[in-house]
Amino acid sequence: MPVLEHRRGGSAVLFVLVVVAHIILISAQVTSKSGMPVLQAVAFGLVAEVQRGGAGAVDAVSSLWSGYVDLRGMRDENQRLRQQLADAQLRWQQERALAQRSAELTRLLDLRGRVELRTEAAEVIAASATPDFRTVTIGKGTTAGLRPDMAVLSPEGVVGRVIVPSARAAKVQLLIDRNAAVGALVERTRAQGVVMGSGVESLRLEYVLASADVKVGDVVVTSGIDGIYPKGFVIGRIDYVERAGGSYREIRVQPAADFTSLEDVLVVLTPQTPEAEPAASAPASVPR
Repeated sequence: MPVLEHRRGGSAVLFVLVVVAHIILISAQVTSKSGMPVLQAVAFGLVAEVQRGGAGAVDAVSSLWSGYVDLRGMRDENQRLRQQLADAQLRWQQERALAQRSAELTRLLDLRGRVELRTEAAEVIAASATPDFRTVTIGKGTTAGLRPDMAVLSPEGVVGRVIVPSARAAKVQLLIDRNAAVGALVERTRAQGVVMGSGVESLRLEYVLASADVKVGDVVVTSGIDGIYPKGFVIGRIDYVERAGGSYREIRVQPAADFTSLEDVLVVLTPQTPEAEPAASAPASVPR
C-alpha cells in the first residue's frame, strides 16, 4: 500500500508539472492587447515589482544614511558653536576683569594725584584666613619705604595701617579688626570721637559727647589726632544711632572701603604728626 500511494503522489506531481508546462507554452504563444506575449508580460511585471521593492529599499537605506550623516553634522556643528560660545564668554570675562582692574588703577592714580602726600601704591596679595584677625598682605615692604603704623588708603576711603612690614611685603590691619581704632569726626558738625573695629563689616563710633549733633547719614572722616591717619579722609557713613538717658549708647558706621574686594591700595609714606585736640573731646590717645 505505501508503494501504491507513493506512485499516486508522484503521478499527481507529474500531472501538475505537465499542466504548468502547457500553460507556459500557451502563454508564450498568446499575446496581450499590447502585442507582448503573456508570459513575457507576466515575467516583466514580476521583475518590475522586484525592482520597485529594491528601489524602495535602496531609497529607504539612502534616506536613513543621509539622515544619520545630517544628524552627525548637526551634532558636530552644535559642538563647535558651544565651544565658540564658551570661548567668547571666557574672553568677555577676561576683558571685563581687565576693565575693572583698569578702572581701579585709574581711581587709585586719581587719589594719588589729589593728595598732597608721598604715597606708595601696592597690590593686595593675600587676606587673613580667620575673621578674628582682619588683615591683608600687600606686595610692598621696607625696601619700598614702608614702616609700621603707616596709613593705608583706597579710592573709597580709609583701609587700615601697616603693622608688620618685611622686605618685600607687609601685613595691614584693616579698620574693621577688633583691635583697630582711628580718631574721627563727623564732617557735618565736627563732633569728635573714635571709630573702632568690630570684627565684622561695620564700625563703632565711640566717645562722642552727649551734646554732639549726630544723625544717620552723616559722613565720618579722620581727625588726624592719632598721628597715623592724615586728616580729612573718609572713614564711612553713620547708619545707626541709639540714644539712652541723654547720651549716645551706640553709633554704627558703615565703612566706605569695601574690605571684601580690595585689590590695590596706597600707603602714606609721609610721616604724620598728631593734630591738636579740642579740650573737651575724645581721649588724648587712640587705642591701637
